[in-house]
Amino acid sequence: MDASLWFQNRLIGAADSLFRRVVESLWFQDVLILAAVGFIVWLVVHGSRSERWRQAWVRLRRDRSGVAAGVVIGLYLGIGVLEMIQIPRDQFGSISILGWLTRGVAQETSYSAPWASTSLSITRVEKLRGWHLLGTDALGKDTFVQTLRACRTALLIGGITSAIYVPLGTLFGIFAGYFRGWIDDAIQYFYTVIYSIPEILLLISLLLVLGKSVTNMSIALAITAWVSLCRLIRGETMRQAERPYVAAARALGQSHWKIITQHLLPNVMHLVLISFVLGFSHLVLAEAILSYLGVGSPIGTPSWGSMIDGARGEFSRDPLVWWNLTSATAALFGLVLSLNIFGDSLRRAFDPKRG
Repeated sequence: MDASLWFQNRLIGAADSLFRRVVESLWFQDVLILAAVGFIVWLVVHGSRSERWRQAWVRLRRDRSGVAAGVVIGLYLGIGVLEMIQIPRDQFGSISILGWLTRGVAQETSYSAPWASTSLSITRVEKLRGWHLLGTDALGKDTFVQTLRACRTALLIGGITSAIYVPLGTLFGIFAGYFRGWIDDAIQYFYTVIYSIPEILLLISLLLVLGKSVTNMSIALAITAWVSLCRLIRGETMRQAERPYVAAARALGQSHWKIITQHLLPNVMHLVLISFVLGFSHLVLAEAILSYLGVGSPIGTPSWGSMIDGARGEFSRDPLVWWNLTSATAALFGLVLSLNIFGDSLRRAFDPKRG
């Protein structure tokens, strides 16, 4: 064999092996999450250059309810990131930072009530190996730890779906509102067909076809989520397209792409940000509903919807097990409420006349 050909084959083989190791070490969902976070950071940095965004930031800092809701959302995001980041555990695998921090929490054999010292049983009572703030589930796993771990699933669902539907809905909305004509008619026809199908039935059908996974659920949610954002951006683009600055840009001979990216897009970005925050709460609720119906998160994936689904029969058993359902519902309620309050605060900050 020629020496150059042998060296080339070895080089290609080494590059392929390195690529496979990198791909296996990275989680596809986590990459999309980082992309979504990067998009939001870019959005804030890009928008902060305008006077309107600076004034909105001043109003938002004065809104105590909005600041408190933002702190709560940041807490949820921080917990989700701790569960997302993996660190080497040994030569056989890795563990999340949250898992490493909670590694001292013992696993029991079955149910145990909050703050209890013995297992919950009417036949054989056993002394617990450790102390559990919110008790344990049927498998003996700590309910509080499982509730914290479920933050990652909520972050994945909201982040991956937003990374898909936000750019899609924004671009389609701007194209429809700016170009009008047959482009507007085609986009309207497309989202009208999707909007005419009941959302929950469409989601269940897509998941039955695609299969149960976090990524497939995000794709299914993105197919339905972009419609409302597209309609909102389309209406605002039509209003902005009639403003004098757009006519001046056309008179100066600027291209359509330059008008869209440098003039129209910055003026609708605040609506994109508000829709993203409010839409995130809808996505978290949708995941809980789909998991409750049995077509959501795969078995073994910590999620609030799966916890609620698994706790359905616990209210009919004796002794009564209430803490699994309560903890999952409380965590879900806290995140959704904070997102809605923060979204309303953003709306008032950008448009105080309508607040």
